[in-house]
Amino acid sequence: MGFTIQNVLIPTEQGYETVDVQIEGDRITAVAPGLEVNGTAIDGRNKLLLPGFVNAHTHSSEMWQRGIIPPRPLELWIAELYDFTPLEPEQIYLSALGTAVETLLSGGTTVVDHLVLIPGQEEETIAAAVRAYREVGIRAFIGPLIQDESITSGVPSGGADVEHEPYLRSTQATLDLMQNTVETFHRPDEGINIMLAPTGIQLCSDALFQGCVELSDRHTLCRHAHLLETKAQKLLAQEKYGCSAVEHLKQLGFLGRRTSLAHCVWLDDADIEILAETRSTVVHNPLSNLRLGSGIAPMLKYRQAGVNIAFGCDGAASNDSQDLLEAIKIGSILHNITDLDYRQWITPRQAVEIAALGGATGLNQAEQVGTLDVGKKADVVLYDLTSLSLLPRTDPIGLLVLGRPVQAVHSVWVNGQQIVANGAVATVDMEQLKQGLFDHSQWQVNRQSPMMAQMEAHYRSVMQLPQ
Repeated sequence: MGFTIQNVLIPTEQGYETVDVQIEGDRITAVAPGLEVNGTAIDGRNKLLLPGFVNAHTHSSEMWQRGIIPPRPLELWIAELYDFTPLEPEQIYLSALGTAVETLLSGGTTVVDHLVLIPGQEEETIAAAVRAYREVGIRAFIGPLIQDESITSGVPSGGADVEHEPYLRSTQATLDLMQNTVETFHRPDEGINIMLAPTGIQLCSDALFQGCVELSDRHTLCRHAHLLETKAQKLLAQEKYGCSAVEHLKQLGFLGRRTSLAHCVWLDDADIEILAETRSTVVHNPLSNLRLGSGIAPMLKYRQAGVNIAFGCDGAASNDSQDLLEAIKIGSILHNITDLDYRQWITPRQAVEIAALGGATGLNQAEQVGTLDVGKKADVVLYDLTSLSLLPRTDPIGLLVLGRPVQAVHSVWVNGQQIVANGAVATVDMEQLKQGLFDHSQWQVNRQSPMMAQMEAHYRSVMQLPQ
């Protein structure tokens, strides 16, 4: 049985229109004024209906360290992250639930989880995240974060002779793990998609990238990686390859229309051309780029070059939240300082399209989700335009993107199933989730990271900072 959202506001090219939206099963079947009610009638008066957004890059398990890592650049921040990574699958389950809830309540219907694995419990880690996302009902793309080089390899040598510990798992063992993961967990018809997601050039060999390309092509899976998040990574790419990281990934066959790349801060014009030519997607994570001092990604250049872009929150230890609307706001207006020509600036309508259709395109899902067109899957979000943060009545999408909307999401459907109703996630026991997050953590300050202390002097030397 379906349902009909009556008298709801939707955006049109000219402005807005009040329509009825019919949904049967998992699809939008009609969008027009005055439709006959099919199934349950839902009152859409004084509400805005939009396609669901995509949280196109995050690391759910970082939730356990949000708010605690001091201001550090990525290469030192990650050392601290690794020293205190969660070690229980139950924690992975709880933080995936929390990530899904925060994404849903800020307009997201899809999450891309670049999932950090517990060493020795890799399959249990993935199973815990899959269980959480299935229970919630959000559409999930899980990319187990894989590497085959140790963390110290992520900092340029600067000409120094640096010894690195071997990584805990061989390249082949990692690829075998991913093959098994795909066979066990990849269930796109049930909303769970596995991606091939090497962490990035800084900690991965060519053999690992090539193995991921082969696996993703064999199973028609999406690929995902970090790319040139920091200046240090740009220096490292020159050391490793003698060319840009983008040129190298193109040679390895990693780029393409099913590939999304997080950050992309330190790319030059030739790199941008390659991304446009290969139809790769850039995932913009403005909050973590600011938090870690990584830089401002050249989003306006990407748009002008025709590169598809999406928005991500990044992990909750480098943001430190999963508020997608906040990432969309900062990711839109941040670029007003990078180009004086205001005609190039990102409008609220463009921001919403980037968040929904741009996100869907990067996951090879644009024919399925991302717009309110008839025939597409019903991944849709209803916003309450009588919410205090969306008043007074001006431009609804302008208010949503440029304001600071809180408690504005009224209802969310994924695959035609309602999972948020009256501002509450219906599929999660929120009290139990809060209690679980509380019980598995403790207040703490001034913890000391041995790995950070070990890496700091070399990092400062390579980056030409005073000791």
